[in-house]
Amino acid sequence: MNTKSFLALLAAAALLVPASLDAQTTNRPVSSMDPELQTLVQGIQTKLKAGQNTATDLAPDLAAFDQLIAKHAGEKTDATAQIVYMEAMLYLQVLQDPDKGRALIEKLKTDYPDTKLGKNADRILKMIDQQAVSKKVQAALAPGSAFPDFSEKDLNGNPISVAALAGKVVLVDFWATWCGPCRAELPNVIATYKQYHSQGFEIIGVSLDSDRDKLDVFLKQQDGMTWAQFFDGHGWSDALAVKYGVEAIPFTILVGPDGKIIGTDLRGETLGAAVTAALAKK
Repeated sequence: MNTKSFLALLAAAALLVPASLDAQTTNRPVSSMDPELQTLVQGIQTKLKAGQNTATDLAPDLAAFDQLIAKHAGEKTDATAQIVYMEAMLYLQVLQDPDKGRALIEKLKTDYPDTKLGKNADRILKMIDQQAVSKKVQAALAPGSAFPDFSEKDLNGNPISVAALAGKVVLVDFWATWCGPCRAELPNVIATYKQYHSQGFEIIGVSLDSDRDKLDVFLKQQDGMTWAQFFDGHGWSDALAVKYGVEAIPFTILVGPDGKIIGTDLRGETLGAAVTAALAKK
């Protein structure tokens, strides 16, 4: 998936949708929906904002979706396919029920093959499968767990691994030069590195860029970004991004001197505080 951010976009209906789908289908305004679907979606939006997000809370809405699908059963249009899709997203992204969500996407594929969403069904199914794998991988990165290490080479061809830095506090930082939030966080990462490096803090960067020349130019322009970088040019299909189930960047894994995970996705002041605490325990 080119963005690896299955939860990145909110549809106008406040239901989460896959980021890699065509914008005309994912960001379609509520006003362009079937009026009945629009009313249903607005009701769900109100419930979600109020924290009503359980299967019990949404049971009437799921029933309403099924009734709408049945009502338009003979229509193989984009508008009808959207009803099926929105119910699938409710199962997938709110109720966290991949089996029922997947079944509805399969329905899109078989019953609405000539619609925009039906044509995208295989892509959505692939993302569902990838997300399931990513969740399992991410679950293994819980604080206190042993870090599942890697053995790669940096931009200069030197071997890199967290194990090689045993006894130090190590931040594995997934980022990219084209990532706005990554660049916004970079000054904090550099400042943390400068402050704590002499005390035993190390960073291994994992660049999800695809252009080595642009990456090299960017690194030369940064004052203090001197730590090792892993780059294989595959973007979101980067070997380490896949290994650790990375779906959005910036993403970090902080590993303690004992090789156990301290935390993930640490940023801003939280990162500095975690590094300070970890170094104090050395």
